[in-house]
Formats: sequence, C-alpha cells, structure tokens
Amino acid sequence: MQPDDPEPKTAHYFSDKPATPSKPRRVDIALPDLSLRLGSDSGVFSADRLDPGTKLLLLEAPPLVDTDRSVLDLGCGWGAIACVAATRAPWAQVWAVDINERARTLTAANARSLGFEGRVHVHAPHEITDTTRFDRILSNPPIRVGKQALHDMLTHWLGHLSPQGVAHLVVQKHLGSDSLASWLERRGHQVERISSRAGYRILEVTNPLDESRPS
Repeated sequence: MQPDDPEPKTAHYFSDKPATPSKPRRVDIALPDLSLRLGSDSGVFSADRLDPGTKLLLLEAPPLVDTDRSVLDLGCGWGAIACVAATRAPWAQVWAVDINERARTLTAANARSLGFEGRVHVHAPHEITDTTRFDRILSNPPIRVGKQALHDMLTHWLGHLSPQGVAHLVVQKHLGSDSLASWLERRGHQVERISSRAGYRILEVTNPLDESRPS
C-alpha cells in the first residue's frame, strides 16, 4: 500500500516490526453496500482512515463473483480489503498477507470480530506455499518501497494467480501508475486501465497464457 498517513517517515509501515509506539484506534469504512468499524494502530499503513486509493479500489474494482473462491489482500495493513471481501463474498476463502507483524495482528483481530475466523487467513509472505493460487488479488501496492522491490513483489505474487485469475491494483498516477502498467505489459501481462479518478488508477492485470505454469 502507498503511504498516505501522518506516521513518521522513519516508521515505515513496510517494516516487519514497526518501531512506532502502539496507539490503538478505530477506523470506519463506509461504502454503499456496507459499513464496518475496524481496529487500527500506529505503524501500519493509513492508520487513521481508509486510504482514498483503497476506497476507490473497493468502490470500483469489478465485484467478486462465484468463481472467486480464493481472494488475496496483498499488503493487508489493518485488513480493510480482506474484511470487505469476506463480507461481500461469503463463499470465498480470503487470504491477507503483509510483512508488517502489527498489521497482521490487527487484520486477524478484525476478522475475528466480524466472525470470519477460519475464512480469513492471515500470513506473513513467506508462509504462503509456492503452489497456492488465487482467483483474485486486490492490492494497493507499496510503491514507495522502491521500484526493484515493487517489481520483485509483483512478479512473485502475480505468479500466484490461478490460470483464470485477475489482479486489481490501485496506484497513484503521480507515483507511476502508467509506468507500472507499461512494465507489466512488457513482461507479457495483459493490463487494462479500468478506472481513473481522484489521482488514482485501477489496473486490471492477468497473466499471459502459459501451459508450463502450474495450476
């Protein structure tokens, strides 16, 4: 996810163990079809509010459908995407991944509070097996982690898409949404710009057909 909160610049939300002292708080999610109040804390992405890019993704990404049996919230933060996905798609298993230990703890607690324990699976990145596949990936990726690290991350996780899987990524325009789309296209991905509003773009990304990829 992209940083858009007043946390100190030295307290990167993409650290595995944030140095920022804990300061728990509550954050409201208000969408046309649902309202949720979730726990947040210092040292995670957008600790004080639902980030506008994430909100745009939740509003304008294509809805989850019956074939989306396995959904990944990549860079879950305090779990906004994971909890909304689990609410909207009661048939789906939802996976929430983040390097940030505090973020994972928050997401797990929020999922439990909504009754999603056993259906929302929270893990560190290294805990996801190579054979795990996702039908949908939803992410506000950490652009400021650095271009190479971002590219490595997306290369890895897009490789976890199922053969018919789709990723929806929201990226700020001024932080390189178009250059990221071009890089993905050069790697053979199909990329469609499905929304552009409030300084953000939503990119729809699918993997090239490749019979050598494990399913």
